[in-house]
Amino acid sequence: MRTRTRRLLSAFVVLILTAAAAAYFSRYLPDRWNPWTPLRLDEAPNFLTRVKLLRLREDSAMCLDVLAQSGIRYAPLPDAVRGPGCGFKNVVMIAGLTADVNRPFVLSCPAAVSLALWEQQVLQPAAEAVFATPIVKIEHFGSYSCRNIYHRAKGPRSLHATAEAIDLATFVFSDGRRIKVAKDWAHDTPESLFLHEIRDGACPIFSAVLGPDFNAAHRDHFHFDIGPYRACR
Repeated sequence: MRTRTRRLLSAFVVLILTAAAAAYFSRYLPDRWNPWTPLRLDEAPNFLTRVKLLRLREDSAMCLDVLAQSGIRYAPLPDAVRGPGCGFKNVVMIAGLTADVNRPFVLSCPAAVSLALWEQQVLQPAAEAVFATPIVKIEHFGSYSCRNIYHRAKGPRSLHATAEAIDLATFVFSDGRRIKVAKDWAHDTPESLFLHEIRDGACPIFSAVLGPDFNAAHRDHFHFDIGPYRACR
């Protein structure tokens, strides 16, 4: 009986301390250092960014609120089932980021927020730092696709099959410069430096970031997803 009482008392103390900590953080900590406040895309990522991104996967309303402040041009789409292991929920059709895109694409809201954060806090700053000019267009190979990994006839579904991944291939600058993953990755040039910088900067934001260093299937694009497995290659 005493053991049970001690356990209940300990649980009560932990609950009180947690509530007190939450109240303290909410009142005194700046939002970017407060794990309970929503993510802000105009603030540089920190060690809490991934925690806040993960929360958006469980809270679709919060995710859409964050996305509404992103500058992305999008429209929500209804949930859909498109086949065994294929379909999506809480997705948006993206017509453009702050940069244009070669064609509209579908992404889950959490993946779209991650992409917006990466564009604003990694891609555009890298473009300005290396070439002193912004990105005006991003060309992609696609996002949602009801298929298996590597288009195999058998095997697990790709994260593209649930609109949680996108493949990016080319970046167009305001001065007309075009940097392509397929052409510019493996050279000792400013273009290659830029590509490596934006790949590395994506790794803390997305779950898996795959490119030419991963395998031949990714020789011409970056694959970004928000799946359950972490990788940065």
